[in-house]
Amino acid sequence: MFTGIIECIGIIKKISDTDGNRRIWISSPITDQLKIDQSVAHNGICLTVEEISNDLHAVTAVPETIQKTSIAGWQEGMAVNIERCLEIGSRLDGHLVQGHVDTTGICIKKESAENSWLFRFTFPKEFASLIVEKGSICVNGISLTAFDVSDDAFTVTIIPFTYQHTTIADISEGDQVNLEFDILGKYILRHARLMQNP
Repeated sequence: MFTGIIECIGIIKKISDTDGNRRIWISSPITDQLKIDQSVAHNGICLTVEEISNDLHAVTAVPETIQKTSIAGWQEGMAVNIERCLEIGSRLDGHLVQGHVDTTGICIKKESAENSWLFRFTFPKEFASLIVEKGSICVNGISLTAFDVSDDAFTVTIIPFTYQHTTIADISEGDQVNLEFDILGKYILRHARLMQNP
């Protein structure tokens, strides 16, 4: 479980594809604090640390992850948002994030606005019921608040700190991002549907 509050930015150093899986080596400022078998979110994707060597750690994405996230488009030299799992007793500064990406979205608008930036993303309409005005949304692992929500798009405002300390600044119009909708909303929606069709 994560919070969507990014700890640091990592850099992809090596990628190898074998038997349908994708192995990725990443350098980050917190690699020396990681442990084998630890869950770490990379651009919002929960991946298990399999190996650590000096300032690099390795993770593997299986076909399911490759198909449902932006990981197929990752390249060596690319920056990714890194967050370790939530510790019990910690403050929950973002929102509850599982690191289980629901789908990908596309940035269709990026503009600066008086000391902040506005990003608009589209997403598949089948997920429309999982996002609400002023609700939480996780974009590439970053906990954000959605507004101007429609059946297939939403907008977020990025403050200077987030713009400078995550990879959100690297996103351009046309880029693909990982999206995870609020887990509480998913459970509520499922319960409501079951109550309607017992």
